[in-house]
Amino acid sequence: MQLPKFILTLDGHLRIGMCYLHSELLQPGDSCIGGGFYDIDYLSDVLILNRKSHDYGEPRWHLIDKLYVPKDYAGFRIKYVYADGYNEDFNVSDLLDIEYY
Repeated sequence: MQLPKFILTLDGHLRIGMCYLHSELLQPGDSCIGGGFYDIDYLSDVLILNRKSHDYGEPRWHLIDKLYVPKDYAGFRIKYVYADGYNEDFNVSDLLDIEYY
């Protein structure tokens, strides 16, 4: 079954899509630095990224300065919710420079 998944690449691209495996979101030359699942809260206009990829682990946000996001998600706040119960949510929209393409 295809699920809503995302990956983060070393060059800062957020790749989002419905797929079986996170690796299906990779493009030639990409280096993946984590991934997980996503949901959209349309009432609050928030793109919620959560959990982690079995193959790539949690996204390593500290390795990028700028995040490149598909223009389909312009206007949404973006946050990453850790699944460990210890870390606070990572407010991507406030902590990273975002460019939509």
